[in-house]
Amino acid sequence: MITTAKNQGIDKNRLETLIDWAASFDGAPLNGLPAYKEKIFRTIAQSQELTEDRLTRLLIATALENVDEANPQWSFAAARIYLDDLYRQAGENRGYAKELKYGDYYRLQKTLVEKGIYSPNILEKYTEEEIRLLSRIIDPDKDLLFDYTGLHTLATRYLAADHDKNIYELPQERWLTIALYLMQDEPKERRPHLVREAYWALSNLYMTVATPTLANAGLAHGQLSSCFIDTVADSLIDIYNSNTDAARLSKDGGGIGVYMGKVRSRGSSIKGFKGASSGVIPWIKQLNNTAVSVDQLGRRKGAICVYLDVWHADILSFLDLKLNNGDERQRAHDIFTGVCIPDLFMEQVEKRGDWYLFDPHEVKRVMGFALEDFYDEEPGNGSFREKYFACVHDDRLSKQKIPAIQIMARIMKSQLETGTPFMFYRDQVNRMNPNKHAGMIYASNLCTEIAQNMSPTVQYEETMDGDVIITRKKAGDFVVCNLSSVHLGKAVPDQVLERLIPIQVRMLDNVIDLNTISVKQAAATNKKYRAIGLGTFGWHHLLALKRIHWESEEAVELADRLYEKIARLAIRASIELAKEKGPYPLFEGSEWQTGEYFAKRGYLTGEKAEEWEEIRKMAQKHGIRNGYLMAVAPTSSTSVIAGSTSGIDPVFKPFYYEEKKDYKLPVVAPDLDHRTYDIYRRSAYIVDQRWSIRQNAARQKHIDQSVSFNFYVPHNIRAKVLLDLHLQAWKSGLKTTYYVRSTASDIEECSWCAS
Repeated sequence: MITTAKNQGIDKNRLETLIDWAASFDGAPLNGLPAYKEKIFRTIAQSQELTEDRLTRLLIATALENVDEANPQWSFAAARIYLDDLYRQAGENRGYAKELKYGDYYRLQKTLVEKGIYSPNILEKYTEEEIRLLSRIIDPDKDLLFDYTGLHTLATRYLAADHDKNIYELPQERWLTIALYLMQDEPKERRPHLVREAYWALSNLYMTVATPTLANAGLAHGQLSSCFIDTVADSLIDIYNSNTDAARLSKDGGGIGVYMGKVRSRGSSIKGFKGASSGVIPWIKQLNNTAVSVDQLGRRKGAICVYLDVWHADILSFLDLKLNNGDERQRAHDIFTGVCIPDLFMEQVEKRGDWYLFDPHEVKRVMGFALEDFYDEEPGNGSFREKYFACVHDDRLSKQKIPAIQIMARIMKSQLETGTPFMFYRDQVNRMNPNKHAGMIYASNLCTEIAQNMSPTVQYEETMDGDVIITRKKAGDFVVCNLSSVHLGKAVPDQVLERLIPIQVRMLDNVIDLNTISVKQAAATNKKYRAIGLGTFGWHHLLALKRIHWESEEAVELADRLYEKIARLAIRASIELAKEKGPYPLFEGSEWQTGEYFAKRGYLTGEKAEEWEEIRKMAQKHGIRNGYLMAVAPTSSTSVIAGSTSGIDPVFKPFYYEEKKDYKLPVVAPDLDHRTYDIYRRSAYIVDQRWSIRQNAARQKHIDQSVSFNFYVPHNIRAKVLLDLHLQAWKSGLKTTYYVRSTASDIEECSWCAS
């Protein structure tokens, strides 16, 4: 102990040793260390009482005060002080000396299983000898990779604690637990090697797993997947069932996407009674209440995004859902919104043409088809526009005509006020769908990076003898997002992608089999497509390390080359898994099997044509393990833990303070110094967004799903400029765009948005 309840009990020599260790890097003390010590000991002398916890808070807060552009290492000094306290807490709770740093891992497993915190799987699947042997790979020095924000985020949100929130698990034990849990069913002769590889990838922060996997792998509760997407059928029972499913999944830690495009609009008929339907808005408000009411194990609130087609008769009311004015009975402030947009709409916007709104129920009843079930197979030509114009010209259908630009203006107004709706370019998504032989993609997930086949689940009831009622469901494709991300700022400079991606794909594939999803149709879809979403974060971090400016051809070319390489490695890894474990059930007839996937992206005639041809032949011969492979998620919390930049976004600023409830937390761009500052200086609200679109178009062609891609614009951006960004994104082949993030008026003026 450094201190007792009274200051006179402080061991000043030991405290000074701790400070010297925390504030020394590469054998040299940090700038300002003497002043830091002087302030600490002066504060101690003036304090009446200082407990261990209060002393730790003092040491950390004072270290963070020293963080600025020139002294970012003080954040790592604060992390070391916090780490020392975590060692103390874990040692006290587990009954070993803090100086050991890490205690008996096997005993930790036994203790937390007995307390009902850990799942018994690891103890049941591995022998004590195996666990003790593998626990030797724990490397406490890897804890020094965390800065303060990353370590604090990991410790307070993800490290296992008992029911009274006493810390038991330490950072390297979280990584080992994830590795052991995900590899539990691998062949025993290979399992130790695979555990070591997974621990290597996690402990070096070369990759991160998705938040639910990070939080729940190895625990007795919760599931491992990030997001789910449901398709709601047009019936009362199915609408309520969808709400229930959303609540169950939200409880277990999943974000929810909901496609409502099949639900009839306001004023539609019900059982022949005209004008009886209240439309989609009341059902969306119910989902809003579900999102608020069902939190995710106390870690975060539930989150639901609802998608609607731009031709749906309720679209105008839908676009006003999150606005801060108007009729509150027509508002749902806690859900997120997304609009499903065909090419034809964007064409009409560009040429200032008219657009028609329809009731999907009436279209199906009168026309005999569902308009949402079609897309344009080629740019400018296809079955959707044929069906759309058939509806326009059929006098039996009621319809509303409105200038397309007016709808687009409503979209942009909502985006500048609320950040949403997200944009989902449905034709491009479905054209590039490798599994179009098996279904249709109607919408995306909460973060717009997932694009997988979808269909509604329909319920039937049968009355049996007596008082027995049997409910049956025809399971639809209920999408599951299994995510993990490569840390570009570490894995690329260290040249480990070839070693990293195979173990990462295996970990993701094992998530599918180990997951405990409470909604059965989601569990079935998970096994049917074995879809994963290998993504990336740290893009701006990587550009800074390579001294490549955001607004440059070099950045666009790097995005093209790098994501093609990641795609090659991910596809190879999935084929190798298929050799070992078999392909996903719907492989036959897919574009992976026909080879169309590779031809469509120009791989068979490009610079790496020979290597891609080899991969194509391997896929045809052995299959591929995962029907969907890549998706770039936002990684907002996991990138913080890894000490890098979020997703593919630029930094907010090179250095700023994040306002917390009772203090300010310094935020420094990773590896900020005199060499990288100029790259980070062109930050999110300053960089020309047209370059961001070009970068994302370059990476999107190598990603079979999509990318969480944000626009960063000033709050007073001209409507024409924002419209041009949307048109450029659509024309560039982007499948989705995420938030439109607008800022206050006191930012540096940038030429691109004044043009």
